[in-house]
Amino acid sequence: MEEHKIVMVGNGGVGKSAMTVRFVQDVFVTEYDPTIEDYYHKVITIDEKECGVEVLDTPSHLEFSSMWDCIYRSGDGFLIVYSITDRSSFEQVTNYYDKIILRKDVNDGEVPIIIVGNKCDLEIEREVSYQEGHDLAQRILCKFIETSALTKQNLEEVFYAIARETKNLKRYYFKSENLQRYKKKKSNFQEEPCIIF
Repeated sequence: MEEHKIVMVGNGGVGKSAMTVRFVQDVFVTEYDPTIEDYYHKVITIDEKECGVEVLDTPSHLEFSSMWDCIYRSGDGFLIVYSITDRSSFEQVTNYYDKIILRKDVNDGEVPIIIVGNKCDLEIEREVSYQEGHDLAQRILCKFIETSALTKQNLEEVFYAIARETKNLKRYYFKSENLQRYKKKKSNFQEEPCIIF
């Protein structure tokens, strides 16, 4: 069965854990608990074929930058999450995006990334408009969606979308004319051992 590694990145408190647990276990986490890196796994069906989705819920702060290198290199696709109620988390989106592109050594558009505005159920507390999120995603060649872990609005859609993008990119690279390029990228990712405790 094909496996896809999805990495959640974003500031603390934006709802990465709530989104992940809601998607995998269908439980809404009501209290914020700063994450110490956690893996979740779920089997889903894409285009009538089962595949595994492994979601890495990252902590917002890590002591060693080398650990971030491992996390970014290991991911097949990424969800960059901000809270629509926290403008400062939105302002960090491009910072996360730049780090993914740099550490994976790819060009814009060569790795599946979706920008996610979470907590869209809290409309009355909104600090970032839908249009701002949409425009930013367009500038950096990413898809954009707003979600709510509480109401499950667009929640399954965003995980299925990033898994589908990852699957399609792998399919593209495994075509004969692109295989050498894929192998080169994989060898670049594996130059150093990647151990995550």
